[in-house]
Amino acid sequence: MKRDKQEGPRSGAFLLASVLHFYSGQPLQNLSGVDSSDRSEPRGRYYVERRENIIAVGNSGTGKSHIALGLGLAACQKGLSVGFITASALVHELLEARDEKRLLRLQRQLAGYKLLIIDELGYVPLSVTGVELLFEVFSQRYERGSTLVTSNLPFDEWTSVFGSERLTGALLDRLTHHVHILEMNGDSFRLADSRRRSRRARSEPPADAAPQE
Repeated sequence: MKRDKQEGPRSGAFLLASVLHFYSGQPLQNLSGVDSSDRSEPRGRYYVERRENIIAVGNSGTGKSHIALGLGLAACQKGLSVGFITASALVHELLEARDEKRLLRLQRQLAGYKLLIIDELGYVPLSVTGVELLFEVFSQRYERGSTLVTSNLPFDEWTSVFGSERLTGALLDRLTHHVHILEMNGDSFRLADSRRRSRRARSEPPADAAPQE
């Protein structure tokens, strides 16, 4: 798990829209594939200060982790404590901490972050015990700190991760009570970049090609 804290020139929360502008080089409302209900709502920007959550949902390669990293960096620059970890790695740490009888200490650490980023929820199947421990993390952070989750699964498929409609419903109830949802529905940036490189390679002559007379 990564933990970063850096004293910034001011205390308080950072602006969601300004970080997304930094990420893409253009305002949030012009970001292809991003849909957010808070595009023009200034009150929604200071989400860390208000202990609000962010959920970025979309296909692989649409920039969810990139945006999460940008938001985490901006929080560090404001002097806020930030944790960043994938969902599968977090579950692994929780299970290990339970076996080593240091689970309460880890749970207190996770609950103490001003912003906890849990990346790639839904990419890797989780055990029943792992799901229960992960649920406890979300529950303990409820209205105590901001949690940012990225997932490739729409909400109606989260039951496949948590295994129980009851548990999934309780989790979503906590996460979405104060939430900004980013729907990343654009094309894969990685796939588009690969296509551009392939087209460029086809259009450029080989380095050892003989010059034409």
